[in-house]
Amino acid sequence: MLAYGFAQRALVGGVIIAAVCSLLSFFVVVRRMAFVGMGISHSAFGGVALGLVIGLDPLITAGGFCVLVAMGIGWLGEKGRVHEDTVIGILFAAAMALGVVLVRAARAYNLDLMSYLFGSILALRWADILVMGLVALLSLAFLILFFKELLFIAFDRETATASGLPVRSVDYAFLLFLALVVVISIKLVGIILVSALLVIPAATGMQLSRNFRGVLVAAEVAGITSVAVGLYLSYLFDVASGACIVLVLFFLFLLSYALSPRRRYMQRRLEE
Repeated sequence: MLAYGFAQRALVGGVIIAAVCSLLSFFVVVRRMAFVGMGISHSAFGGVALGLVIGLDPLITAGGFCVLVAMGIGWLGEKGRVHEDTVIGILFAAAMALGVVLVRAARAYNLDLMSYLFGSILALRWADILVMGLVALLSLAFLILFFKELLFIAFDRETATASGLPVRSVDYAFLLFLALVVVISIKLVGIILVSALLVIPAATGMQLSRNFRGVLVAAEVAGITSVAVGLYLSYLFDVASGACIVLVLFFLFLLSYALSPRRRYMQRRLEE
């Protein structure tokens, strides 16, 4: 399979996205922001539709939409007048509805739109991978530089605020990078499935480890393994690559759940 150029690009791009999404997923799960990731990813549909209608690169318009929605979630949630879950539901529903209207008005429901909905990792170009790598490096740099602050805020937001940490700025920066990573992940698994990469890796890691270092390692292994195995299975059986990757990731979660040291039968086995 790797003898083909498209497979090489798909693997490189997939590993880059899996690495950064798996790390982000730790904070998404710990901060209970799974619905935030879903809201941002689904809102990209409006941006993609706008790009296809007006003739711009859909990823550029989708990026703008995702960033606006992410900042809107942060701003409205911060004000406290509307619950965060309600804000997310309103914004991503409005963005999806706008996308449907634009697509219908322009009769743009074609294969290009389907590729953004369900992913087109085998169509990646080296230019796409370069952009992915740049966004991934910036995101990883932010997560590494502010790792302790993000942990502090995740587990004790009130104390972090009282101690003088720039909680608001860190929150907005996290949402910004989350939106950017969602946009570059669309080519991998598509708008509909991208939220899985922001939840399942960390959920898998939490079944296997009780400390954050172990969770991060397990999440990275699960994310990267799902890309490699998913691509191979999609090539072998000629099925959608993005869906295959997510299904492999789901299988790894079920396996980790069954073998988790938290299960009583596993505790008994370990004690023997």
